Amino acid sequence: MDMNEHSANAKMVTKLLFRLLPIQILLAAVGAVNGIVSSFFASNYVGVEAMSAVGLFSPLQLLLQAISTMLVGGAVILSGRYMGQNRQEKLHGVFSLSIVLCALIALLFALLFAVFGMFDLVGLFTKDPAVRPLFDRYLLGQAVGVFPFMMGNLLTAYLSLENRGRRATIASVVYIVVNVALDFLFVRVLRMEALGLALASALGLWVFLLIEAQYFLSGRSHMRFTAKNLPWRESAEVLRIGAPGALGTGYQTARGLIVNWLITAFVGSVGISAFAAANNLLGIFWAVPNGMLAVSRMMISVSVGEEDRQTLADVMRIMFRRFIPLMCVIVAAIVLCAEPLARIFYRDPNEPVYMMTVWGLRILPLCMPFSIICMHFVCYGQASGKQGLVHTLSVLDGVVCVAGFSALLIPWVGMNSVYIANVLNGAVTTLVIVGYAVLKKKRFPRNMEELMVIPDSFGAPPSERMDLTVKNTEEVVSISREVQSFCEAHGIDKRCAYLSGLCMEEMASNIVLHGFTKDRKKHSVDVRVVHKDGDVILRIKDDCVPFDPSEQQKMADAEDKTKNIGIRMVFRMASEVRYQNILGLNVLTVRIGR
Repeated sequence: MDMNEHSANAKMVTKLLFRLLPIQILLAAVGAVNGIVSSFFASNYVGVEAMSAVGLFSPLQLLLQAISTMLVGGAVILSGRYMGQNRQEKLHGVFSLSIVLCALIALLFALLFAVFGMFDLVGLFTKDPAVRPLFDRYLLGQAVGVFPFMMGNLLTAYLSLENRGRRATIASVVYIVVNVALDFLFVRVLRMEALGLALASALGLWVFLLIEAQYFLSGRSHMRFTAKNLPWRESAEVLRIGAPGALGTGYQTARGLIVNWLITAFVGSVGISAFAAANNLLGIFWAVPNGMLAVSRMMISVSVGEEDRQTLADVMRIMFRRFIPLMCVIVAAIVLCAEPLARIFYRDPNEPVYMMTVWGLRILPLCMPFSIICMHFVCYGQASGKQGLVHTLSVLDGVVCVAGFSALLIPWVGMNSVYIANVLNGAVTTLVIVGYAVLKKKRFPRNMEELMVIPDSFGAPPSERMDLTVKNTEEVVSISREVQSFCEAHGIDKRCAYLSGLCMEEMASNIVLHGFTKDRKKHSVDVRVVHKDGDVILRIKDDCVPFDPSEQQKMADAEDKTKNIGIRMVFRMASEVRYQNILGLNVLTVRIGR
């Protein structure tokens, strides 16, 4: 494939990723906005002790996130794989199974939080007599929100797979509004303190979940839930795929407990308050890399299912060339605005908590570009079965580096050691990614595929595939000839080669004539021809309005035999025709046998 063809495929992937990105950032920001709102009301209307309660809950929140990450990551990656393979029954089975598993686990954790809060079993987290009762009540309120938190995360991911991000966006906006209103009512008006902080968030999450769930309950969704014949055996695969990502967040839970202990021992509760404030403020900005990962995860999982090594590598190229520079600009803005941001919670510059928060906002953001790299390679490792790399990165990023560097530096550097440790952690994980590629390839990686260590057996090798791009009607005929020449060069008989070129011409011209004219946007058709097992596989992908040729063919057969002759001809010539709309892209696969 020449540079123009490679560039065209990369442009389509870039366009898709950035179209999905704003919605995913907003969805990722929901929890961060909740944290900022809760922290604002805690610091301004309850006190520093309430902020400590919010900070002490952070490791438990990470634990919930770890479980949610395991379910969502495993289910979405497996669903994306089945979607790429067009295995609909398997797809619906995984969807139903993930709903049931999520509900059972959420109810278990809600019960645990309620018991801990009711019977004051929080001695493991704090001995402070002023903070302990606040933390008890905060746990009780948070127990109400466990179910909608976990189920909402799962449905959000499936809405994205169905290209229904707008509904998730509406749910997010409504949630933020409800959360702010209830915080004002419970904390400012009714003086419910820590219990009010937690209940406001929990009830807002229920509203969020109901808005998302309505789409799946309406019967309009592609995903179908059924409690009959649940594929319980797939549970192991969901957990296996999702476990490394969950372990990463689980390690972060352990890291949070260790770091909280170090801060309490060497700095005091004021350090916990500063760390909580800095993390909650940065949470809104962490939504950017988390949103980037969300869109990349969907593309990576589908690409693995399709064995599309070109798109797989393009996703990583876009991460390095677009996502990281964008994140660096955001990081620079955060660092420059550190003091104004800190004043959201603490107004007096003479208080130690103020400068501790400021330095957190100056140092912590520097780890974000590194984290984008680490998260993307962990996701790719999960989807492609590179468990060794995933576990290594998860352990280092999750607990070893941050906790280790913090423990080494805190006696001499104080509170800033925790912030510096996060940056050093990012540098170490990036070096490990490069080192893994050097170890596997026995040389320094020369391109993205080598850095990713994509196996030679994955997908069709370059010698057995051809990638082309159609931008206008004039290119359709010439590409048809190229397809025919490719087939003949690979030993395909002339009849099959001719039919392959004819099929490509019919379908590509149909897209150009009808899809390109539906709006004023610029479009292109990404064409892939693969020689596999003696057959020719044509994969045609475009970003036009959804169009299922099989439905059009059925309508034509039922009405007028003279209509859509080209489409009907393709269905007669092909041994298999499959259509899917994946993440807003039309994907048509045509197999022509000898």
